[in-house]
Amino acid sequence: MGKRAAIRPVDWDGGRVVWINQRNIPWKEEWRRSSSVEELARAIETLEIRGAPAIGVAAGFALTLAVWGARGGAQGAMKALRRGAGRIRSTRPTAVNLFWAVQRMLDRAERMHDEGATLAGLKEGMLEEARAIQREDIEANMAIGRYGNSLVRDGDVILTHCNAGALATAGYGTSYGVIRAAWESGKDIRVIATQTAPLYQGARLTIWELTRDGIPATLITDSMAAYAMGNEGVTKVMVGADRILLNGSVANKIGTLGLAVIAKHVGIPFYVAAPLSTVDPKSRSIPIESRAPEEVRTFLGKVRMTVEDVPVLNPAFDVTPPRLVSAIITERGIARKPYERSLGNIIGARGGKG
Repeated sequence: MGKRAAIRPVDWDGGRVVWINQRNIPWKEEWRRSSSVEELARAIETLEIRGAPAIGVAAGFALTLAVWGARGGAQGAMKALRRGAGRIRSTRPTAVNLFWAVQRMLDRAERMHDEGATLAGLKEGMLEEARAIQREDIEANMAIGRYGNSLVRDGDVILTHCNAGALATAGYGTSYGVIRAAWESGKDIRVIATQTAPLYQGARLTIWELTRDGIPATLITDSMAAYAMGNEGVTKVMVGADRILLNGSVANKIGTLGLAVIAKHVGIPFYVAAPLSTVDPKSRSIPIESRAPEEVRTFLGKVRMTVEDVPVLNPAFDVTPPRLVSAIITERGIARKPYERSLGNIIGARGGKG
């Protein structure tokens, strides 16, 4: 079966960051460029750049911009870097990859500064580290695809939610990476994608990627998931994640918990695919981002769908408990219950997180 190169949604371009504006897909493939940390922060906040691994990559490049635009030598660069880190950390609270990437960049800069690095050296080091985050995510995604492919059988019908493809990562995909790997290995599979209201990442982004890659797909509304699982031959659910606790609790796009409950009820496996940068081994709870009411009151901010100023509940994520998660697919292997042991072993084998 044909293999098409995955898109890189965020990249470095000679002193600027370039990204595809995901708010405009599938109507327009608009690439934006900027050398401003603030513009990149707003792109993350407004979901021009979205997906946990992708915003981690964007965070790395944003802090590179902070140093490249700094004045006052190495000391001025460190001040600009810390200021930029604070701004990027303020953008979105749930996806742990962002915080992981920011801390990794800061740690590298602090080491270099302590060793007497010049401004030129800091610039080179920050770009090197950001590119390493990007490269490692692609490698991790491809490894996730290989491990996950062992769980996919010929003839599977896979239901997925939101977008965890190349657009949401450095350029391959997590749960979508499993689907991609299975398709590229020649397996006859079909995907059922939910619309993923209120911003329709499934309808706009996942279907765009599936169509682009030539993978057979069907689109459903979120409320059709139980029907599809019971009547359309769904054999497994495969989703990504924005944060995973060591106990196996999974934060993902709102609606994921409902899919896990239905999957448990009908007796099909519910798989989560994510890199280890998404695992948060220290926290015991997950902050849930609450987004603007207009995302629910309107269709993508363009057409009002309800009574003006009606009260709105708009959490961006929910948390699926570990008892509903059949397995967690990482770049270092597949974790199963009890997750504190299996994920702990995988993180330990990796040599720690960082």
